Amino acid sequence: MNPPLTSSAAASASGADLLLWVAVPYICLAVFAVGHVRRYRQDQFGWTSRTSQLLEHRWLRWGSPLFHLGTFMVIAGHVVGLAVPSSWTEAAGISEHGYHTTAVWAGSVAGVAMVTGLGMLCARRLLTRRIRLGTDRSDKLLFPLLSATVLLGITATAAHNVFGPGYDYRETVSVWFRGLFVLQPQPEAIAGAPLLFRLHALTACLLFAAWPFTRLVHVWSAPIGYLARPYLVYRRRATPAAAPTAAHRPRPASGSRRAA
Repeated sequence: MNPPLTSSAAASASGADLLLWVAVPYICLAVFAVGHVRRYRQDQFGWTSRTSQLLEHRWLRWGSPLFHLGTFMVIAGHVVGLAVPSSWTEAAGISEHGYHTTAVWAGSVAGVAMVTGLGMLCARRLLTRRIRLGTDRSDKLLFPLLSATVLLGITATAAHNVFGPGYDYRETVSVWFRGLFVLQPQPEAIAGAPLLFRLHALTACLLFAAWPFTRLVHVWSAPIGYLARPYLVYRRRATPAAAPTAAHRPRPASGSRRAA
């Protein structure tokens, strides 16, 4: 258990801490909000995942489900770990040891699935020439940034909580995270966290800033939006039937008259 933060620690926040852990997060959140509004108003036709399934589907068939399933599990774990105070889980009857044991093993499974899926998607984009040529600038920004965020989080968990002595980020990183949303930022809470946790938090902020300008916007269209929008159906073009010849042209029924 980490020692509680004191007022003297709060007063010792440097200018660099204020910049990294107060100014940068709020700027990224502002870009996240304003960028989504602007993207939706000016580029609704680009509000899509820009799937390349028609170009290659074997890697996508396994990589996409692994990545998305792992991502949902990781997001759920972050919501509980960052947004829910430890006093709430203890009041619900979940001990601190039980929480950390579950979080470490469930997070490890989710992280492995997410990294495996992301690795397959990145390899697919690099090794398939048609997909590589269709990669635009936003993808060239998104994939390295997303990979860095994921790998830093996995490495921090493995180094400190799987193979290391253990680190209770709920007493530091979580305090800083919740303080941002209640407009009571506490940069000193995260300033003393291990380097890997700080780098993970910083790249996550940058990922939120890049979000509205990349294919990640399709997250807000699923699953409710996809239930109402029409499907794109690809059909093979049928060969037009040949016009019937005079020998095969049907004869008019007996007793019928031709129009004048």
